[in-house]
Amino acid sequence: VQLQASGGGLVQAGGSLRLSCAASGSIFDLNTMRWYRQAPGTQREYVAAITSGGTTNYAASVKGRFTISRDNAKDTVYLQMNSLKPEDTAVYYCAADIRETILDATTHEFWGQGTLVTVSS
Repeated sequence: VQLQASGGGLVQAGGSLRLSCAASGSIFDLNTMRWYRQAPGTQREYVAAITSGGTTNYAASVKGRFTISRDNAKDTVYLQMNSLKPEDTAVYYCAADIRETILDATTHEFWGQGTLVTVSS
């Protein structure tokens, strides 16, 4: 299984970016998908999550500005980021809980490689 994140870049404060993360490989069941971020010198922090049924959850710091969504047909999760602030600057990582085959009793967590978002003031 691979998770490929994309969509990062440089944007001015107040601008928008849309991140994508596509899962590929042996996937029997793609469960909850999540976004995390890690700014330089800080610990990785949770940003948002979406279940296979579409239930969403957000960190307080991004609620109202970021929207997580997914396309189950494409095994892809998105993060629409609006009203970006300099403090949103970080490497953004996607993660997903996946059952690779029908024989797997539980899901395993997989991580993407990260995509850099830089917000200038």
